Amino acid sequence: MEKNIPKVKKEVRNVNVYTELAKYPVFSIEDVKKLTGNEKTAYSQMDRLIKKGLVKKIRKNIYSVVNPTTGQVVATRYQIACAITDTAYISHHSAFEYYGLANQVYYEVYVSSENKFNHFEYDNVTYKYVASRMQDGVVEAKNTTGVRMTDLERTVVDSIRDFNKIGGFEELLNCLEGIHYLDEKKLKNYLSIYDTQGLYQRVGYLLDHYKKEMQLSKEFIDYCKSKIGKSRRYLVSDLKEESYYNNEWELMVPEGLFEINQGGDILV
Repeated sequence: MEKNIPKVKKEVRNVNVYTELAKYPVFSIEDVKKLTGNEKTAYSQMDRLIKKGLVKKIRKNIYSVVNPTTGQVVATRYQIACAITDTAYISHHSAFEYYGLANQVYYEVYVSSENKFNHFEYDNVTYKYVASRMQDGVVEAKNTTGVRMTDLERTVVDSIRDFNKIGGFEELLNCLEGIHYLDEKKLKNYLSIYDTQGLYQRVGYLLDHYKKEMQLSKEFIDYCKSKIGKSRRYLVSDLKEESYYNNEWELMVPEGLFEINQGGDILV
């Protein structure tokens, strides 16, 4: 009888660890170590919970509790993304998705980070590294634990800056159309940090089109215009042959850029 007592105690401790871990969407082995008291016990507890199907390993040192109803981890793609490194946050099209502005939900999550990591796939979603260019404009989600993302203004600037690599131009316009307010002070701050004439051109030209919906002033548009220099650039590099010259912005712009057909496709 006495021999069974330690086993019972161990099972109770297992349940307590699982109950504590279930409070967090994602956790590391260090978090388990804090609950068990030592590393060896932490690893054995994790092995046991994984074998029982109560916990899944997402990637090295990132774990999540399993929802028994669905058999899937409780962590969302955004919580997983923000656990990849200590400086990770969602950005670009993934931030638009989080804000409910994306026309399409991608099977890719764009993760900006100061610490580089290798792209990886989990549950048919690819987590892609993007080098973090600044610390400004990263905010904590209000209603979701463990999610950090770029604020709306920085998401707009980043997405216009990088649409050739991330998201594509058509989807960018779809996202911009749903925005009803942007803070000009924040926009100016992010533009000044990047400080490139081509970005002032692209941001100024596109936001000039949406200025009424986004409640942007003529002063802001003029501010962008004052920073563009005299170099002629292409708005969309893939559409050079279909582009015409816009002398106001010194920009080569695709024909029929903002004409949308009923199916939602851009007529370019």
